[in-house]
Amino acid sequence: MAGLEGYEPVYRGKPTKPSRNEDNFPYAYEQKVIRPLDVPVPHPLAKDIPSADDTILKKYVDTGCGLVTLITETLLVHPFIVLRRQCQVNPGSTKYHIIPITLIPVVARLHQTQGINTLWKGIGSVLLVNGMVLAIEDFVCKITLWPKEMPCSNSLKAFGQHILLKCVSIGLTTPFYSASLVETVQSEIASESPGILDVFKDGAIRLVEVSNKGRLIPIYALLPPTIAYGVSRYLFTTTVHRITSYIMQCRQKRSQELGGAFSRSLISEVILNIELQSILVSRIMADVLFYPWETVIHRIHLQGTRTIIDNLDTGRSVTPLLTGYSGARDCYSTIISTEGPLGLYKGFGALLLQSAVHLIIVRAVSWILTGLRTPSTPKPKSVQKPSHRTHY
Repeated sequence: MAGLEGYEPVYRGKPTKPSRNEDNFPYAYEQKVIRPLDVPVPHPLAKDIPSADDTILKKYVDTGCGLVTLITETLLVHPFIVLRRQCQVNPGSTKYHIIPITLIPVVARLHQTQGINTLWKGIGSVLLVNGMVLAIEDFVCKITLWPKEMPCSNSLKAFGQHILLKCVSIGLTTPFYSASLVETVQSEIASESPGILDVFKDGAIRLVEVSNKGRLIPIYALLPPTIAYGVSRYLFTTTVHRITSYIMQCRQKRSQELGGAFSRSLISEVILNIELQSILVSRIMADVLFYPWETVIHRIHLQGTRTIIDNLDTGRSVTPLLTGYSGARDCYSTIISTEGPLGLYKGFGALLLQSAVHLIIVRAVSWILTGLRTPSTPKPKSVQKPSHRTHY
């Protein structure tokens, strides 16, 4: 253009240097790409960082959950364990109590004749045997380095060592389990009340009696079916617990993701509820599946012990246990031939009542612990959208 020969080409207020192409022709302007500035990532807000009070409360909630579960399994459902065991070991009973409603008048009569404390008999020995199992597992784990918990890895060696640890603990406590079973089912009006430490004395006597005395089955003959029952039940319960817990967590995570956000409270509230529910589901399924096997185990343990139990056909009389099984297989075939297949499920109504009470307690505990956890969770602040105003 005329009159612009002395000016340099300027782009955005800065002089540009002409560049040349392959044909050595200069370009008038150099094209530059303008990129946006890097926006620094803001630091997490204070409300997103878990506070010390939140961590402490979560710790107390987890501890309370384990304590409540232990109390529920030992104290609150113990009366139903007493009822179902008395039904299981009585071969001469005519009422099988398959449904819970038939047990209600029997429990009322037991309360009138013996008092309500009769449903909590043997609770001390049950707690001592459970504590003995934990102590033996801890001691063997320390001296052998066998894993005390189910290994999460795929190591067959660790898995075998863990199962071997369970076999040792169940085998060493089998005589004391027999003594505790006697205290749980024997009638209080026909027998002397056992002392607190009598379970250790009776278990030691049962351990040294290796010869057949009358109809008493020696302890070495009780070990194989008892260990097989305990390990099989443990493996089934652990497997169902892990599967149900994984499925529940995946469903909860998916529902939260579909809602648009993954809440941090899943770590505390939802996981707590999922663990309680998965434990309950695994225990109920194991109780139902292994109930016939449990009936056989209890009968061969009590054979020859001269135990007198309450007659749950009427709830007002007692009856002695008189059986002559040669072993677990003979006990199973005898029950099928003399009492029918339902003979293996005597007292199943008490198990249904136990499961219902356990479910109610777990629901109540979950509701209480969730209520304790909710106030510590910071409420999301409402974000006001900036109003776009047009200035004239």
